[in-house]
Amino acid sequence: MNVIAESERHGTPRSLFWPWFAANISVLAIPYGAYVLFFGVSFWQAVVVGVIGVVGSFLLCGLVSLAGKRGSAPTMVLSRAAFGVEGNRLPAFVSWMLLVGWEIVLVVLATQAGSAALQRLGWGDGGTGVKLLIILVVVGISVFAGVFGYQAIMKVQTWITLATAVLTIAYMLLSLDHIDFSRVTTLESGSLASTLGAGVMLLTALGLGWTNAAADYSRYLPRSASSAGVVGWTTFGASVAPLVLFVFGLLLAGSEQATMDGLAADPFGTLAGLLPTWFMIPFVVVVVLGLIGGIVLDIYSSGLSLLSMGLRVPRAVAAGIDGVLMTVGAVLVTFFATDFLGPFQGFLITGGVPLAAWLGVFLGDMALRRRDYADADLYDPRGRYGAVRWGAIGLMLLGTVVGWGLVTNTNASWLRWQGYLLGPFGGKEGTWAGAGLGVLVALLVGLVGTLALSRGAVREQESLD
Repeated sequence: MNVIAESERHGTPRSLFWPWFAANISVLAIPYGAYVLFFGVSFWQAVVVGVIGVVGSFLLCGLVSLAGKRGSAPTMVLSRAAFGVEGNRLPAFVSWMLLVGWEIVLVVLATQAGSAALQRLGWGDGGTGVKLLIILVVVGISVFAGVFGYQAIMKVQTWITLATAVLTIAYMLLSLDHIDFSRVTTLESGSLASTLGAGVMLLTALGLGWTNAAADYSRYLPRSASSAGVVGWTTFGASVAPLVLFVFGLLLAGSEQATMDGLAADPFGTLAGLLPTWFMIPFVVVVVLGLIGGIVLDIYSSGLSLLSMGLRVPRAVAAGIDGVLMTVGAVLVTFFATDFLGPFQGFLITGGVPLAAWLGVFLGDMALRRRDYADADLYDPRGRYGAVRWGAIGLMLLGTVVGWGLVTNTNASWLRWQGYLLGPFGGKEGTWAGAGLGVLVALLVGLVGTLALSRGAVREQESLD
């Protein structure tokens, strides 16, 4: 998490396209089409929600990426300007937990895809031994690539981008005969609450989950790089593939109820079942490579989050810690969870609330600043940013408490305690219970609170230049 020297900052905003595209071209975006239709919305409502949710969520990443251009440190170190050098341990811990959670999700999905494809090929029964082997291979490749840092990741992601783009197009062409457009367009429209809930689900499943890592790559660009270019290339690179794949997923899921149900229970097993047997090997390649592309970025940034909490270990050790947790978590989910969609949505919403609160504080603090970050003070509790900024921590905690009170996770029994503030909105069983209001409220609490309360403190910090 060292400061990047000015002599090492090079390239153009266009270079941000490769890591963001590679990390988000995963076929995982196809099942999101089914998840959105489960909210009871029509195809055209889902398309509108998809455009707003996908592009809007990654626009948040683009805005956070500006902090990397204005500073020379990872996202969760730059966050110290808002929370204090020591106070930032709280958001750093939340960031690390969420990134590890995403790593586990992606390993599980890669395991499901590989097992289903090998079973179709007759190369095994898809049993315990095969799944364990796939878990270990995926984790091993991801940890190996994540240890070697920015330059290696940029090269790996470029190759992943090219391979997955070609194979994904082939997958879509081979699946076209499973689409019944006339049936898809007859789906009934849903309520405003259902539509909003679908949009919040996409927000938490896509861009929001990347915001705590968004500046990790833009910090290598020159400070003179175009701000519009940084935001634009990050947003475009990250959103173009998920948007296309999401719409394709809507068409598949809306064409047949069995496909929609299958995508919820076993996403990649269902997708594999739509293909001819001879395409199983390319299918495994496109799915696993796409998921590894996301894991590599996650493990790099989660290591930085772990280090920014104050754990003084080499990055290889930090990556190794993640590797162990990925393996254990993937084994537990793969062999003991009876459903994928329920725990997945519970993870997205529950983790999305504190992350949204942090993001609101971070964006508000960044908007108030007129000068670049003072890099040295980000590492010194006695510097201008201080040890602990209690106002920012209070806003994050307030946003989290209020946010959890306005969300529900009916498919995850261990989260039934949420929704304790939904009384005025019809209660936990009411129309607005699944709208995900808590994520949006948490974001607004952090953003508006910071803009209202931190202006003077930021001006005082910048007067020290």
